[in-house]
Amino acid sequence: MATTSQHLREYETIYILRSDVDADTADKVAQRVAEVVDREKGKLVKFESWGRRRLAYEVAKQRKGVYIYVKYLGKGGLVQELERNLRLADAVIKHLTVQTADNVDIAAVSIDPEEAKFRRLELTSEPEEQLTREKQLGLIVDEPRPEHRAPEDDFLADKEEVEEAEAPSEPPAGTN
Repeated sequence: MATTSQHLREYETIYILRSDVDADTADKVAQRVAEVVDREKGKLVKFESWGRRRLAYEVAKQRKGVYIYVKYLGKGGLVQELERNLRLADAVIKHLTVQTADNVDIAAVSIDPEEAKFRRLELTSEPEEQLTREKQLGLIVDEPRPEHRAPEDDFLADKEEVEEAEAPSEPPAGTN
């Protein structure tokens, strides 16, 4: 009897933890993710922390978050269960899962045990800048805005340059 190889789908999940999360809480969430993948007969391929980063927009009153990337193999039910667990975790403010490959032969995938293991987060506490009400509403902007000029301004500037180039540099002789 020949051995049949198992074919699974490859998924990537990125979840974002609150910026004020401690290493123990991050470990609990990562442990829960690993348990769900194992329980649903999936294979964890890669687990990496991208660290604390600024969010593109405010999520759950947070301006920064800790990004965690997880790559794994499994079936469709695994994704549903994993996302359900991430929704239940209070420390997770956002998550996204994408399928990157279909029908992956599990025997052909090489899994490095060091990459599949979650490393404890080394988070330094950063002082959060307190935003004034004016900054929150967008009335005060810290970054300088680019100077916007109307097309008429460009036309007038070009016209002045042409007039300066056409103007004689010395008055004509005998016009005193």
